[in-house]
Amino acid sequence: MDQDSIQTLSKTLAVFAAERDWDQYHSPKNLSMALIVEVSELLEHFQWLTDAESRTLPMETHEAVRLEMADVFIYLVRLADILGINLLEAARDKIALNRVKYKV
Repeated sequence: MDQDSIQTLSKTLAVFAAERDWDQYHSPKNLSMALIVEVSELLEHFQWLTDAESRTLPMETHEAVRLEMADVFIYLVRLADILGINLLEAARDKIALNRVKYKV
């Protein structure tokens, strides 16, 4: 997804939250906590699976994982918007730091 698409999603989420008067709840602290809850819900689908099983999910589980991943992404994009962070730029910066930290 390019930055324009992330920006469009971010704006869509901001409007969605504003229409429901959720901005009062969307502090960085609250969004971070919600993000952890969603990651936990994602993890739940993989708990107790073998590595092989986790790579070949039944269609129903795959769809549930897809939607949990969307929840994680939505909260992350919303948090980035609230904090004024460009996620693609931050990811590129982190990859550059990791290249230095983790040599080939």
